[in-house]
Amino acid sequence: MSGFVEKPEPLQVPGLVHLHTGKVRDLYRNDAGDLVMVASDRISAYDWVLPTEIPDKGRVLTRLSLWWFEQLADLAPNHVLSTELPAGAPADWAGRTLVCKSLRMVPVECVARGYLTGSGLVEYQQSRTVCGIPLPEGLSDGSELPEPIFTPATKAAVGEHDENVSFDEVVRQVGADTAEALRDTTLAVYARARDVARSRGIVLADTKFEFGFDGEVLTLADEVLTPDSSRFWPAETWEPGHAQPSYDKQYVRDWLTSSASGWERAAEVPPPVLPEAVVAATRAKYVEAYERLTGTSWQ
Repeated sequence: MSGFVEKPEPLQVPGLVHLHTGKVRDLYRNDAGDLVMVASDRISAYDWVLPTEIPDKGRVLTRLSLWWFEQLADLAPNHVLSTELPAGAPADWAGRTLVCKSLRMVPVECVARGYLTGSGLVEYQQSRTVCGIPLPEGLSDGSELPEPIFTPATKAAVGEHDENVSFDEVVRQVGADTAEALRDTTLAVYARARDVARSRGIVLADTKFEFGFDGEVLTLADEVLTPDSSRFWPAETWEPGHAQPSYDKQYVRDWLTSSASGWERAAEVPPPVLPEAVVAATRAKYVEAYERLTGTSWQ
């Protein structure tokens, strides 16, 4: 058992049809057939969408995605049509709503890794591979890879794990031409973002993208290069051999697995409400990531 601790009821907005409530985003369709994507302040950890929200998180994700879309425009088109609030939408949606093209989505999470950590580290320790890709001996948690690798995954439902798959499995699912386009575009976008982040004192360890087709054009969708979809590490403290501090849900995960929370993950019971201090520290990390990457003040 996992998923939403308390699944929110979708807002009913005139002119919009509710399609889906995700871990973070609510998806609607407008009368023109476009998608309206609303980023909430929800946060997930260990396959649970927690009962406590992180103030401003949805706006950080939206604003940072828009900034990255601009940086990447010459490498891949994106799905954004407008940032204007749809007529009749609640004022609280301002700053966290995107009107987007309705794409034919590719059923693959496109992951690029430039550093070894997470599920990649677990596989490497067992077989010296990541998603079946051979890697040299002597790497440890946080090591930079000889070159970035494409490690796709299947998309999972809320409350379930994404599952790493091989490139051959992507070919089987979507065909060789699309698989190669996904791999090449993912690695090109990662390389650009890695260099931009590095110039701002941040290590982009890995990230995931979603793509769809606008007609025959492969197009970036969803969010891009946010603390929810990426591992960002402070460059000044990066040191292979151990887990790195990061700009994401670290405070939330650490508290949930501490004795202070009283939560037993293995028991499959819902996580508790987050303390105010954990909420404030997590919000600060999201804002800091935005400010360091973009070079602009959040306010």
